[in-house]
Amino acid sequence: MLTNRQNLVLKLIVESFVKTAEPVGSRTLSKLLDFSSATIRNDMADLEELGYIEKTHSSSGRVPSEKGYHYYVEELMQETTDFDIDLTLIDEVFSNQNMPRDDAIEQAMNLLSQLTNYTTIALGPSARNSKVKKIELVPVTNTMSVLLVITNLGHVESKHVNLPDGTDAEELTRIMEIFNEILYDVPIAQVSEKLHYEINQEKIKDLLSYNRRIIEAFLEAFTRFAQSKFYLTGQSNMLYQPEFSDLERVRELMNFFEKNDILKLIDHSDSTGLTVRIGRENQVTAMQNCSVVMVPYALNEEEKGTIAVVGPTRMEYQKVIPLLKYLAAHMSKLYKK
Repeated sequence: MLTNRQNLVLKLIVESFVKTAEPVGSRTLSKLLDFSSATIRNDMADLEELGYIEKTHSSSGRVPSEKGYHYYVEELMQETTDFDIDLTLIDEVFSNQNMPRDDAIEQAMNLLSQLTNYTTIALGPSARNSKVKKIELVPVTNTMSVLLVITNLGHVESKHVNLPDGTDAEELTRIMEIFNEILYDVPIAQVSEKLHYEINQEKIKDLLSYNRRIIEAFLEAFTRFAQSKFYLTGQSNMLYQPEFSDLERVRELMNFFEKNDILKLIDHSDSTGLTVRIGRENQVTAMQNCSVVMVPYALNEEEKGTIAVVGPTRMEYQKVIPLLKYLAAHMSKLYKK
């Protein structure tokens, strides 16, 4: 356990570094505290030895370590809404009864990105554990149809499927009958494996093998079903953070966002509360200097979504966390309409 004075010193180091991006020295702290520089230096030496702060190469000052940030978030930070943000901006997005749910979520993520100057993400309900109840194919043009999949949770997922030229309508009807027969009650995440297995079964082998291109089109659509719907915005905000002045680091981070690998870091876990992953906890090279703050929101009794903010480890946690919680409460209401 840290002493009260050490807690105070660490809190000021974190908040000063978050604000200025400059290492913090004892002289700076002595202007804020009623303690001598020598006393503060001793506390800083103890905090460094315990791993809460660390020395940079370019300055005699100290910066928070990943351990220090975690301790700050868990023990020292005081959540507040006393910042220069009008929360009615968020209220207005969700109070618009005529706005479709997806549009409201997208606007809310854009607003959150603007308010925090970080990258924001929203993940909707995962379809991985949903089971197929019925499949329909609705023709749009001669070469394009909409594949509708109705799940046991009442979701109706739709994806456009490009069909090969000259696809026979009667054969397509027969294939859909087979799909409904062999895929009934199959988890969407297992559809690909199930179809590959069934293609080699004698009773439908010839029919499905003959229409291999159609099967591949459906497999691609089902693969997308198994992924969560997500919204990602504000990637360019990271370019304005001092930590990412190195072009190679920026390129690596942007490639990470573009490939949507961020989904590997943010999942639909059983967590019922706040999750903060700082620096190397993210286990991805491109995210070594980043923090990911996640808050779940309830869709119903069984399902959850997640909203998250990605920023530098030098993140304004006391601003980001209450904003995320406030937004998560509104997101839950969207699914209760």
